[in-house]
Amino acid sequence: MKKLRRLIIMLMISLCLFGLCACQGVGNRDNLGYEQITQDKAKEIMDSGAEYILIDARTESEFADGHIEGAILIPEYEIASRAEQELPDKDTLILVYCRSGRRSKIASEELVKLGYANVKEFGGIIDWPYEIVK
Repeated sequence: MKKLRRLIIMLMISLCLFGLCACQGVGNRDNLGYEQITQDKAKEIMDSGAEYILIDARTESEFADGHIEGAILIPEYEIASRAEQELPDKDTLILVYCRSGRRSKIASEELVKLGYANVKEFGGIIDWPYEIVK
């Protein structure tokens, strides 16, 4: 009885440790396939003169209300059908944002599934501290 109890405790500890180890990688590029960056880092890239494509993953009406200058509107639900036509170079640096960050993550995941190798997601325009155009 004591051995069975000890075995169960060891099994529970092992499962807990395994769960912790499995969760430690969440949020990094290896697990996501894209890199999540800060808005400051995104702005730094935009101001650096580097070549990039800026994707706004919101709806047309949201885009019309205001967007980051130079953004291309491709709603997250259209990424799969429009990306390869509008983004032919899969190695180009692609920056992705939306309103709050949820849709930009979905769009970024979809781009990675389509084979895009340099995708960086930086959240939502609601937190964007820099200028937007209307």
